[in-house]
Amino acid sequence: MFYMKIAICQMKVCNDKDKNISHALEMIDEASKNNADIVILPEMFNCPYQNKYFPIFAETYPDKTTNALKNSAKKNSIYLVGGSIPELENGKIYNTSFVFNRNGDLIGKHQKMHLFDIDIKNGVSFKESDTLSAGKNFTIVDTEFGKIGIAICYDIRFPELSRIMSLEGAELIILPAAFNMTTGPAHWELSIRMRALDNQVYFVGAAPARDNSASYVAFGNSMVSDPWGNIIAAADEKECILYADIDKSIIDKTRNELPLLKHRRTDLYSLNFF
Repeated sequence: MFYMKIAICQMKVCNDKDKNISHALEMIDEASKNNADIVILPEMFNCPYQNKYFPIFAETYPDKTTNALKNSAKKNSIYLVGGSIPELENGKIYNTSFVFNRNGDLIGKHQKMHLFDIDIKNGVSFKESDTLSAGKNFTIVDTEFGKIGIAICYDIRFPELSRIMSLEGAELIILPAAFNMTTGPAHWELSIRMRALDNQVYFVGAAPARDNSASYVAFGNSMVSDPWGNIIAAADEKECILYADIDKSIIDKTRNELPLLKHRRTDLYSLNFF
C-alpha cells in the first residue's frame, strides 16, 4: 500500500498511571474513528518524566499498560506505537516503546539506546542514567505498509542509528520524544528535518503536550517531515491529535531525483553494526 494515515496523540501526562492510560485509550479510539492506520503515543506517556517516578511506574511485560495497548490495537484494528514507558527487565529499568499490529500482537519493542544526560548552564539538567539502562538493539518492524524504524527521543541525535534503519529498509521512522524547553526550540524541528532528508524517509516526532506546572516541561510541537525535509504536519504545545498522510511514492520520487543513498562512497567508508 502506498498511502497510510498516521495519528500522533499529543497528550498531557499526570502522576496517576491509571488516568494516563485511560486518557491515552480515549485518544487512540478517537484517532481510530478518524481512520488512522498507525497511532502513536508520546515518550513516557504513562509516567511523569522524572527519575523518581521511573522505578515506581516501571512494569514488566506484559502488565497493565501493555495489556491496555494490546487490547486497544486489536479493538481498533490499528498499528499502535505505544510511545514509551519505564520497563522493568532483568532487574534493570529501560525507556521502552512497544509496538502492536492490528491483531494486538507485539511486533517489536525498542529500548532507548542513548540515555539523555544533560547539564546546560541556566537551562535543563537531567540524567536518565541515574535510573535507566541503555538498550542495545536496533528496532525495525514489518507492516503492510513496509518497514518502520523505531527510536526514542535522544536517539535522534545520533545519525548513525537512522542511517542504519534506512539502509535496512525503513521508509518511515517514528520517534516518541519529550524534548524540553531548552533543546526543543533550538533543535527539535531541525533534527527531525535533517534525519528525514539525509535518509530520504518520512520522520515522525511524537511529543507529549506541554505542562508548565511539571518539573520537566516538554516542548510539545509534534511534527512530521517528508523525505525532502518539508514539515507536512505540525502541532503547537497544546494537547491534540495530529494527523498526517504518508505517500510512499514521494520516497521513490525523492530517491530517484536525488539518489544520495546510492552516492555513498562505500569504497572509502562503511557503517558497521552488530
